[in-house]
Amino acid sequence: MSTTQSERLRGLLEPLVSKRGLDLEEIEVTPAGKRRVLRVVVDADDGVQLDTCAELSRACSEVLDESDAMGGAPYVLEVTSPGADRPLSELRHYRRAVGRLIKAQLTEAAGGGELTARLTAVDDGGLDLEVPGVKGRKPTARRLAFDELAKARVEIEFNPKAAQQRRMSADGDAEAAGNENEEEA
Repeated sequence: MSTTQSERLRGLLEPLVSKRGLDLEEIEVTPAGKRRVLRVVVDADDGVQLDTCAELSRACSEVLDESDAMGGAPYVLEVTSPGADRPLSELRHYRRAVGRLIKAQLTEAAGGGELTARLTAVDDGGLDLEVPGVKGRKPTARRLAFDELAKARVEIEFNPKAAQQRRMSADGDAEAAGNENEEEA
C-alpha cells in the first residue's frame, strides 16, 4: 500500500475509530486473488467487543463507499482487534499488558537473549517485571528501560489463574488465594 493511500485511509478512518473511544493500531491492504483485503486493526484499554467491530465496520464501509480512497477495484473490509500475541510496540500496549506474561528480546546493551517475565508496572521510562524463579526459587524483580528491549510480545497463558495462585502462595498469601477460591465456588 502506498504511503499516500495509507495516509488517506488513516485520515478517513481515524475519526470514526476515535469517536468510539478506540485506537487505530494498523491499516493494511493486501492482495487476495482478484480482490484486496483492507484490514483495520483497532484496540482499547478494555479490549474491543465484537459488536463494536461490527458497528465500526458499517461506518467505515459507508465512508469508504463515499470516497475513492480504495479506487475502483473490489476489496473486502475487515475490522478486527489485534491478536493476543501481537508485538508490544507502544507505551499503551505495555500498559494494557500489565499483569500478563511477556516474552522480551533484549538488546545487546541489556545482555541480549530472551526474557520471559510477568509485567507488573509500566511508566514512561520502562517496565517493572517479575522474573519467575528457577527450580522452586522465589521470583525476582527486574527493571528494563525501553531502550533495552529489541522487541516484546504477550505470551499466551492457558491457565493464568493457576499461575496467579502459585505467585500468591510463593509470596505467603496462600490464605488469600484460598479465600478467593471459596468465593468463586
